[in-house]
Amino acid sequence: MKAVPGYERETRIFLPMTAKNPTPPERALPEQTDRNAGQGLASWLDQRLPLISFMRAEYIDFRLPRNLNWLWNFGAILSVVLVLMLATGVFLAMNYTPTSTGAFASVEAIDRQLAGGWLLRAMHMTGANLFLAALYIHLFRGLYYGSYKNPREILWLTGLLLLLMIMATAFAGYILPWGQMSYWGADVITRAVGAVPFLGASLEHVLTGSDHLGDIFLHRFFVLHFVMAFLVVGVVGLHVLALHISGSNNPLGIEPKSRADTLPFHPYYTTKDLVGLLVFAMIFAALMFFWPGLLTEPDNYLPADPLHTPAEIQPEWYFLPFYGLLQSVPSKSGGLFAAAASLLVLFALPWLDRSPVRSMRFRPLCRAGVLGVAVAFTALALAGKHHAEGGWLVVGRLAALYYFGYFLVLLPLVSRREKTRPLPASITAAQGEPS
Repeated sequence: MKAVPGYERETRIFLPMTAKNPTPPERALPEQTDRNAGQGLASWLDQRLPLISFMRAEYIDFRLPRNLNWLWNFGAILSVVLVLMLATGVFLAMNYTPTSTGAFASVEAIDRQLAGGWLLRAMHMTGANLFLAALYIHLFRGLYYGSYKNPREILWLTGLLLLLMIMATAFAGYILPWGQMSYWGADVITRAVGAVPFLGASLEHVLTGSDHLGDIFLHRFFVLHFVMAFLVVGVVGLHVLALHISGSNNPLGIEPKSRADTLPFHPYYTTKDLVGLLVFAMIFAALMFFWPGLLTEPDNYLPADPLHTPAEIQPEWYFLPFYGLLQSVPSKSGGLFAAAASLLVLFALPWLDRSPVRSMRFRPLCRAGVLGVAVAFTALALAGKHHAEGGWLVVGRLAALYYFGYFLVLLPLVSRREKTRPLPASITAAQGEPS
């Protein structure tokens, strides 16, 4: 048979004959060409930029433990709310003026003059509150089911880094309306930072940029809020990458033993996440349209006045536990250190808890202990709301002692001595099905 000119040159480029492919190029090329022609543009693009195959492998065929409960919905919820926050934040930033004289007026103009501005701002404010609520639930799920243990230490650490970044972003965003609570909340924090030994004065000057809270301070926090939001997206990518490398934990805290212990992400968990998102959307809409006052401070609808101190200065509810710690400790620097340490101690958790059993379902003592942490966290929030005065000061100090005592004393000691319940042989066996 007569060869087609140029045929051998093309076969050597696209399909070289190797030990794994002993078929002569002259016979393999037409078959390969026909297959590519039948698959069309999607196949051509995927061979050169494999986004389609990547999405299929990581978000359709990716297998997860079959026993994930509703607490695993919050990862998808956080992702969707983050996108919503970025989208609304960009449009709000286009109409915001980051100066002490123009900030409050620009926010009022967004609410009252910009078409749809009130809706954008309401979505952004409600999203910020519910984002932090979902994040705290997500964190507690990791504590309860031992998601910080080997091999998921990087997943845990990137999640905590995200928590710190989101809290910084939320605080900067809280300041931007430049209402009474925004101004005096910023004043409390900058004074607390200034009380840090040795570095306090320098840190305070970096934050304020001058000897008072004004244009420089507001402009810096506007930039911080805007830039930090996009940095969060990058760290979310690392967090998701760590999840896909180590695999997801599950309520039993045991690794899947066989394919029967897992399910593909689609359609099982996409459907489950969709139901969770619909429920969350209803709660979101109810708060935004019917009870917006639950998520805002009335004093923040007044312009900032450095000469008039509000009767009660307190941060948003998601900062109240740390505000309670700040007030429960006698000195400002000690309170700031305690508030920072309450988050930093979580970074050491994979090495403080040495038990081979992950889930608190099988650890009776630690199960009671971690539930006590949730109670202590709530008690600190209530102490912060009541300014840690009188009996609330005692409550705040006891809650702080228990919080640190659990992580630094109780958990390391109990994890080596507690008698755990027997673990099931596999996820499938725990559900009463043949493996």
